[in-house]
Amino acid sequence: MDRTAQVIARPAGHAVVYGPGPAADALHLRAVAVLDANWTGTSTVPSRGLYPHQWSWDSAFIAIGLRHVSPLRAQTELETLLAAQWGDGRVPHIVFNPSVPLDAYFPSPDFWRSSAAGREAGAPRTVQTSGIVQPPVHALAAWLVHRADPGLSRSRGFLARVYPRLAAWHRYLLHRRDLGGGGLVCVVHPWEQGMDNSPAWDAPLARVAPAPARSFRRADLDHGAAEDRPTDLDYGRYVRLAADYRDRGYADGAGEFAVEDPAFNALLVASEHALARIAHELGATGTARHARADRLTAALVDRLWDPARGMFLCRDLRGGRPVAERAVSGLIPLLLPGLPREVTTALVGTLTGPHFALGTATRLVPSYDLLGEAFDPHRYWRGPAWFNTGWLLERGLRLHGETARADALRAALLDLASASDFAEYVDPYTGEACGTTGFGWTAALALDLLHTAPETDHRTPGRDR
Repeated sequence: MDRTAQVIARPAGHAVVYGPGPAADALHLRAVAVLDANWTGTSTVPSRGLYPHQWSWDSAFIAIGLRHVSPLRAQTELETLLAAQWGDGRVPHIVFNPSVPLDAYFPSPDFWRSSAAGREAGAPRTVQTSGIVQPPVHALAAWLVHRADPGLSRSRGFLARVYPRLAAWHRYLLHRRDLGGGGLVCVVHPWEQGMDNSPAWDAPLARVAPAPARSFRRADLDHGAAEDRPTDLDYGRYVRLAADYRDRGYADGAGEFAVEDPAFNALLVASEHALARIAHELGATGTARHARADRLTAALVDRLWDPARGMFLCRDLRGGRPVAERAVSGLIPLLLPGLPREVTTALVGTLTGPHFALGTATRLVPSYDLLGEAFDPHRYWRGPAWFNTGWLLERGLRLHGETARADALRAALLDLASASDFAEYVDPYTGEACGTTGFGWTAALALDLLHTAPETDHRTPGRDR
């Protein structure tokens, strides 16, 4: 049996919800080849050169795609990540591979010093991790992975094993990261939100004194053009925030950066709904989790919705005001089922209007306002289009009845994933590949779009599922 056939093969005797489609499909085979090349044996790196370790939300998106070719590998992907969970419940944003040289990526394990600096927070002793987190997509991923092969999932006790860890992860966020007291979760570092270099962070970061340039060496510039990456000044601020957090023993609440972000909280809501479905599968009702998701949705609208701009904004807690920047993060709540109708209508209008121009000037959703002063079509999260945000918004459009727009976005995501050789991100106007190619979640989410029936699997989990 060749390697591709091994990846696609499923254990006999299990009911499978989604088949892998025709094996001769060229895009399918190319996407599988990317994931195979990035597979380490227990997890998948985003890319071999630029990102040689396991990243938290990358692994969630990668598992969503892997479920179509190997449900076992998809389950293993999430289990490996959750095995590095800290005692306080946080899921770290990086799990380091000890076989990778320290100078291959910065900040490396010797910067984070997780097992020592994170001792009070329950950092694991047997694996080195970072001390910050990333968006909580994991319960949604676990539920979709389970649905791909329920028989295999049940025989392995997959949901029964991951549920307590996912519940602890959500508990950490809800109890330790509600720094504003309004019911929403805060990020304490731009890297936590995942959209690292967004102009939405410029005002909150301006208060942070950067670490001296001589105190660190950026490994990312070995693999990407400087004009496409964060500036040295911003990178110095990232390093300062991370070092200060580490030196406080990774205790939450005292840092200079604390922002309520709409995408982070929307993904928590989606995962709360998914966790309710997991609880139901395990014999509980899930009612309390659905109710919590509803409360979070109401808080999201109450605290972050800006009707004048027709989208959600970040709230800078230290500055005491919303951040007046239109970033793709403010559109991601479209994937939620409990939004008021007037909010979803306005979000679709903003998505297709002049600031993001989906379906007119752009085929994929830019990461930042096309008309904003900081817009740059190639610089990391300051304008380029990303495939994970496109995947989330495709689900949101379909959920709210915008079928034609969802179909067009799906087609564009597949076309540009193929044409760009599964690029990390692309120019939103031209589709030109930016960053690295052979990127894990681009390949994985292309697989998911190829092999998921839109009418059955694009809705965010809710009470009807």
